[in-house]
Amino acid sequence: MSSNDADLKNQGLEGLRKIDTTSAKTSEVCSDDSVPSVKVNNLDELHSLQVKKSAPNTPRAGLTPTTPKVSFTPRSEAEVNRQQLESISGSLASLTRESGPQVVRGEPGKVSTPSFSGRPPAYGPAARWQDVSDSALKFTHVLYNLSPAELYEQALKSEKGSYITATGAIATLSGAKTGRSPKDKRVVSEASSRDDLWWGKGSPNIEMDEETFLVNRERAVDYLNSLDKVFVNDQFLNWDPENRIKVRIISARAYHSLFMYNMCIRPTPEELEDFGTPDFTIYNAGRFPCNRYTHYMTSSTSIDVNLQRKEMVILGTQYAGEMKKGLFSLMHYLMPKRGILSLHSGCNMGKEGDVALFFGLSGTGKTTLSTDPNRYLIGDDEHCWGENGVSNIEGGCYAKCIDLSKEREPDIWGAIKFGTVLENVAFDEHTREVDYTDRSVTENTRAAYPIEFIPNAKIPCVGPHPKNIILLACDAFGVLPPVSKLTLPQTMYHFISGYTAIVAGTEDGVTEPTATFSACFGAAFIMMHPTKYASMLAEKMQRYGSTAWLVNTGWAGGSYGVGSRMKLGYTRAIIDAIHDGSLLEAEYTETPIFRLQVPTAVNGVPAELLHPENSWKDKDAYNGTLKKLAGLFQKNFCNFADYEVGGDSKLMQEILNAGPLIHVPAPKLLIEGGYSIAFLQLHYGYDY
Repeated sequence: MSSNDADLKNQGLEGLRKIDTTSAKTSEVCSDDSVPSVKVNNLDELHSLQVKKSAPNTPRAGLTPTTPKVSFTPRSEAEVNRQQLESISGSLASLTRESGPQVVRGEPGKVSTPSFSGRPPAYGPAARWQDVSDSALKFTHVLYNLSPAELYEQALKSEKGSYITATGAIATLSGAKTGRSPKDKRVVSEASSRDDLWWGKGSPNIEMDEETFLVNRERAVDYLNSLDKVFVNDQFLNWDPENRIKVRIISARAYHSLFMYNMCIRPTPEELEDFGTPDFTIYNAGRFPCNRYTHYMTSSTSIDVNLQRKEMVILGTQYAGEMKKGLFSLMHYLMPKRGILSLHSGCNMGKEGDVALFFGLSGTGKTTLSTDPNRYLIGDDEHCWGENGVSNIEGGCYAKCIDLSKEREPDIWGAIKFGTVLENVAFDEHTREVDYTDRSVTENTRAAYPIEFIPNAKIPCVGPHPKNIILLACDAFGVLPPVSKLTLPQTMYHFISGYTAIVAGTEDGVTEPTATFSACFGAAFIMMHPTKYASMLAEKMQRYGSTAWLVNTGWAGGSYGVGSRMKLGYTRAIIDAIHDGSLLEAEYTETPIFRLQVPTAVNGVPAELLHPENSWKDKDAYNGTLKKLAGLFQKNFCNFADYEVGGDSKLMQEILNAGPLIHVPAPKLLIEGGYSIAFLQLHYGYDY
């Protein structure tokens, strides 16, 4: 017995086939040839086989034949990449150095595609020291139009406070600011747009000069150029292909990039190749504060818009909603200039093609009522109404999720999955189950997701001209009827008023309703005078035969504390009657003071609720509260009463006459607050 056989016997392995290592081999090392080997030389080559090239895009299923077809000129990948990097370097150009940074695609530390240097020839070896900064010598890595999965990886790796929740959504924090900062928003007063914008009392537009804007722009650009990597999104606004806007968002956080990926319309690979120069650029340097000693600055936060330069700068706030609403403000300027009405509204469409617009401030039920399982959702927040009908401005939804439940909001609940951004929510540290009732970080918890996450979303997000315009008010005073049909002047009056009522907090014992007015149901975002949008709304309603309704989702049988909140079932029955057209056939009577047309019967709604005075036990209290609310409407309208639409005071007089009529002594009116002479003359016939 050989020594090898003896060894095998001692080990209990006698009888096993011996491995032959003496036969001729093509390699001098042993190899496992049970499966084919991957034909690569190293791990980098192996990893390169994992990743296939693609580009994110918004679903285009159902595009109408009228959509224009764009022809693309074939170009090499290297040429497309070079042009994209050149454009991005131009966007990041420093105004003092008159050049953009050296940009390269890809993450730092990885093999990248060829770079583009935005430096002019002056930046050679003989350049003066003051012409060169460290950021001009380094590469800025551009992470361009990343997919949600890529952005998840970036956020989880680099941004503290980023977690994957149980449903697959990514939870993140917006920092110290958990809402918009309207008092820190500035608009440059410059010749090309100054006369078109609304300035002064009641306006959301606080002016700044161009020099100050450029100071803040330079601060933002220098900050972004100092980073090792920046995120760049090239996307679209407006589903109407004839009026879409190209936007570029440059940001420092993966969270912001994913948020805008969801909220804007995602281009196809072909559209990205021919994207070219954007129509508008956002510089989100929100992690870096503005200089509080800069002129016009009142805090370390500043959100600045320059319509002539087509740029927006964000400093000192990481709240992602500033980008969304900044672009909405832009559309409120650009679209009316084209004869297209921009609207802060929800929008859905029935199976017969009937479109409804829903207007309403927070808490009125706009999201709940526009997200209807029996109708197609065109959009939840921002729309345009042009010659082709309505179109959604956005590619996603931004839903409040405080107290969210599967039973109350099944569509929104189901949309919170992989790809969705959850802002400022709290969750279980082990299971990652989100507690939507938790207000630890903020009351303003939010979810941002692509619109196709809603099962009945209409793709593309366009529809015919609206049949119904629904103005929602949560009237905590309890004096407005559950539903009323509006005339055109009344529609303009209530649209400009943008009324709802909220209940004050109870910490100091205050429980009285507080009236809230927001012009055009979105005063913080409009750029022109409210009557501009109101007159456009009335003109389009008249041209296309739309009907307007005022729907009260608030209290009945008394004010807050006495009456009760309108049942959602009753409101849904009213909305259904509007959609199916039966409410147009009803008989109507007129209410006092507000002079609203109220139906005598609505299927599924108790008759006594339709006329509020019938459900109040204390009639004197009803009359007093009704007059109080009417006075609040009139006082609010003082901000607009002297404005002449197109230089003509007749339209404003018609709008004023459509408001509530009460008789209050003139001296009291004057004492209590700035009622103009024109207002007193139009409402009461006083002659001063």
